[in-house]
Amino acid sequence: MDTRIQFRVEEETKRLAQQMTESQGRTLSDACRELTKQLAEQQRKVLSHDTWLTEQVNLAFDKLDFGKAVFVDNDSAKTQMAQRKAKVRNRGHQ
Repeated sequence: MDTRIQFRVEEETKRLAQQMTESQGRTLSDACRELTKQLAEQQRKVLSHDTWLTEQVNLAFDKLDFGKAVFVDNDSAKTQMAQRKAKVRNRGHQ
């Protein structure tokens, strides 16, 4: 079902926006609809990432609860991270 969105802008803003969209062969409503769809898609991606992240955190806690977690001391973690960063940086230089 389609729904209607109404909002207020200054007359000059509306006039200029209409000129721009008309020069592109579109209506201002078309442009607003497109922007709204883009915003919705961005939010879908955020929600999808949030869901994935929550799943990853829950998996990590499950590992911890079942005694399968591997703890790394701070110095080792820093070394591993430095190696990973170097590997990523060097990808383009190979």
